[in-house]
Amino acid sequence: MAIVFVIGYAAIALEHPIKIDKSASALFTAVVLWVLFVIGKEIILPLSAEEGMHFIESSLMEHLGEIASILFFLLGAMTIVELVDAHGGFSIITSKITTTKKSTLLITLAIVTFFMSAVLDNLTTSIVMAALLKKLVGDKKDLWLFAGIIIISANAGGAFSPIGDVTTIMLWIGGQVTASNIVVKLFIPSVVAAAVPLAIAAARLKGPVIGPQVIKGKSNHVVVPDSEKKLVLFLGVGALLFVPIFKTLTHLPPFLGVLFGLSVLWAVTEFLHLKKSDNVRKELSISRTLERVDTPSVLFFLGILLAVGALQSAGHLIQLAHLLDNTFGNIWIINMLIGFLSSIVDNVPLVAGAMGMYDLNTYAADHNFWELLAYCAGTGGSVLIIGSAAGVAIMGILKIDFIWYLKNISLLAAAGYLSGLGAFWLMQQFVH
Repeated sequence: MAIVFVIGYAAIALEHPIKIDKSASALFTAVVLWVLFVIGKEIILPLSAEEGMHFIESSLMEHLGEIASILFFLLGAMTIVELVDAHGGFSIITSKITTTKKSTLLITLAIVTFFMSAVLDNLTTSIVMAALLKKLVGDKKDLWLFAGIIIISANAGGAFSPIGDVTTIMLWIGGQVTASNIVVKLFIPSVVAAAVPLAIAAARLKGPVIGPQVIKGKSNHVVVPDSEKKLVLFLGVGALLFVPIFKTLTHLPPFLGVLFGLSVLWAVTEFLHLKKSDNVRKELSISRTLERVDTPSVLFFLGILLAVGALQSAGHLIQLAHLLDNTFGNIWIINMLIGFLSSIVDNVPLVAGAMGMYDLNTYAADHNFWELLAYCAGTGGSVLIIGSAAGVAIMGILKIDFIWYLKNISLLAAAGYLSGLGAFWLMQQFVH
């Protein structure tokens, strides 16, 4: 199973040279891993054949439930963003950004992303920022560089907030960290993790920003009144901001909050266009909007998370966590390596594995171990583009090449990650 995962991962990384879409590779890898799990169930599981099959089926359904909640969240958020975009809502924001200098624009967008990610979450923020980037930057390499910094900023901003990343939410709900303490302890390391790559990238950028070219037939030629643009933008952003409030009030999964916001926005836009021509209603309809949503990236997400789920259910990730513990036994080294590993496999099962290995009797609430785990799992995923939900989403939306990201962004992300870790260590030495 481990060998197949590595081969599948290589196929994803080499998407462009081998000319096979990463979504196909991810889905194929996921199915083969679960088939291998079934074939080897009597070796892997200390259960009878019937009990083993029941365990695999229930594990698959459990993973599918968790993955579906992420996919529906992603689909809902992307539809909201595309609907706002179709109505020209983002033009209100882009018209306010007057700077033409690349470095200034990069710094502005990175700061906005960092704080927005803490309030929303890194996945939603990355989807919104990807939509904005498409409106602001025309040159492909500049667009990808901006996107790389956005991924790093989104993950760093999500790490210090109890609602900014799935892993911090897990630790917060599990009682391993308290909301106020994680903000106090991780804010500075998170700022450093975002600021170091940003400073290096901004120093390299020279000259003015080249805006995107409007291609006839591909642009939205429907004229939308400014009042409707503002209303749809306000409702769209409001729907996304309402998600953490919905979760706090109802304790229901975030995807339901997104679907609620989408349903309200859907109904309002339908009402707005009731008396307009059939052509206008068709261009601004949800059905046309859904055509622009990047479905292959959603399927890629499904494949990669199902593949990691197979490794988790078969015990590979727990074995990996025990191996780290037995080999190093140092919370700094263990968490640093978990951070780097989270850029290869999803950080959620890694954190779940660590939470399973160490309970609150081993490390009390707000112990350095849990804070380190939240920081490392949250920011380490930036090192590779498929190591975080933000990276996967932006990779799909902006068609970023895995190898390009590895060559141009990975070292920047690693520098920020290790610098933030250093900042955390210094705070432990001098701040009591």
